[in-house]
Amino acid sequence: MQIKIALAQMNPTLGDLAGNAAQIVSLAQQAAQSGAALLVTPELALCGYPPEDLALRPDFYDENARVLADLARRLPPDMAVVVGHPLHAGGQYFNAASLLRGDHQGGRIEATYRKQKLPNHSVFDELRTFVAGSDPCVFDCAGVRFGINICADIWETGTATQARDAGAQVLLVLNASPFHAGKQAERLEVARERIAESGLPLLYINMTGGQDELVFDGASFALDASGTLGAQFPAFDAGMHIVELDVEADGVQPRGEMAVLPEVEASVYQALVMGVRDYVAKNGFPGVLVGSSGGIDSALTLAIAVDALGAERVQAVMMPSQFTADMSLEDAEQLAVNLGIRYDVQPIKLMFDTFLSELADEFENLPFDQTEENIQARVRGVILMALSNKFGQLVLTTGNKSEMASGYATLYGDMAGGFAVLKDVSKTLVWRLARYRNQRCAPDSPLIPERIITRPPSAELRANQCDQDSLPSYEILDAIMQRYVEHDMAARDIIAAGYSEADVRKVIGLIDRSEYKRRQSPPGIRITARGFGRDRRYPITNKFRTP
Repeated sequence: MQIKIALAQMNPTLGDLAGNAAQIVSLAQQAAQSGAALLVTPELALCGYPPEDLALRPDFYDENARVLADLARRLPPDMAVVVGHPLHAGGQYFNAASLLRGDHQGGRIEATYRKQKLPNHSVFDELRTFVAGSDPCVFDCAGVRFGINICADIWETGTATQARDAGAQVLLVLNASPFHAGKQAERLEVARERIAESGLPLLYINMTGGQDELVFDGASFALDASGTLGAQFPAFDAGMHIVELDVEADGVQPRGEMAVLPEVEASVYQALVMGVRDYVAKNGFPGVLVGSSGGIDSALTLAIAVDALGAERVQAVMMPSQFTADMSLEDAEQLAVNLGIRYDVQPIKLMFDTFLSELADEFENLPFDQTEENIQARVRGVILMALSNKFGQLVLTTGNKSEMASGYATLYGDMAGGFAVLKDVSKTLVWRLARYRNQRCAPDSPLIPERIITRPPSAELRANQCDQDSLPSYEILDAIMQRYVEHDMAARDIIAAGYSEADVRKVIGLIDRSEYKRRQSPPGIRITARGFGRDRRYPITNKFRTP
């Protein structure tokens, strides 16, 4: 016997219950037309993920219940659909999934599973909003018995074997699993551990799309009872995919498309593109503004924005001062030509000089220092925000994770904006991503001019300035930052790994002192297992220093 199961790599919009329900109905119709007996949607597909404190509102659950019941009535007859949704029952709130069946009497909600393992780490704090369930949910469809698990359920032992003991032949795992580099391999490893424990073949369905800081990458898959990959679906691609189940006396064998998943640079780049596209679209911005400096960070940000939105929705603004090198102006203009975007030049010298003139009495006999450097950055921030206010575009900031870590950024200056594209991208990865993007072009026609990639980075806020005047080399800074921020290593352990004590103490000191800045920075796309934002919550007032 053979049956078809449709997996919905949905891209829901959080809180758009009607729109998400319409997506599910459309996918159910496609599934029915393809001959599928069952459609499976991701975790909390009806409302989007993560709902955060929306999931503390009784009216949020009331509306989800109303829309879910209406959804059941709109399904094609004889179509079974598993829908992830929030549930209010018995005075408690649950992360749930229900089996809906279409019929000629208006459809019905036949069974409901309540997520049992609630994650409370990293970007997750489900214990704040939900109560854990305790019971299995197994249902029959086309002669096969399916058990339901939700995301974190399979990251611990117990729920998979519970479904097996309740009679399941196949385990369905509904997920809203956020992307970070290397996450796809982690999911496969965990899924194989549950298969080894339960002996059940497993269908893993993951959400796609961007939601504030998070990006969901899809990459759904199917594994047989030995843990062998029977189907691998594309990453960063919303749509419906079919798994064929060969049902024999000795078990169930899944088969389907075998997509090739992208390598690290390609996957991170695609995540950044998806994050920008969905943040802009779901929040209704007509386009974006980027302060273009002729440097690598703004160049990469502009390339990502164009790939996400199209050239017609991206505007670059070059704001030169007396310290801006001619090659910066030349490279910024050439980049804009290559990208096909609107490019404007707004010099800041007159505005900067006016500030200095007005502050002359206060600053009398004091040397030019970081204060004057920051005034330039703040003049640029004012210009970008004025254009944003007047014309409605979202300002994309261009600072990278290395700068955010070390505080090499200006509050209300280059940190001013609505969305930080590179907030979780280290400087060394910025260079790798720029080269990756150029590799997609003809060898003699790079999108990002080569000189932008190879020149020493500089903020150009004073004469002959270079980033490495103030910071260790980015290779060293990034290595120390990764160990301290992403792995919580003590200073002594980083030093023992081969880094000089002077560099380690300097970088860690910069990171610790810059917490107040990061707390005021715009949200940005998470692409590592420990970004600045939802992942890492450190006190600003803090006297602890790592030994």
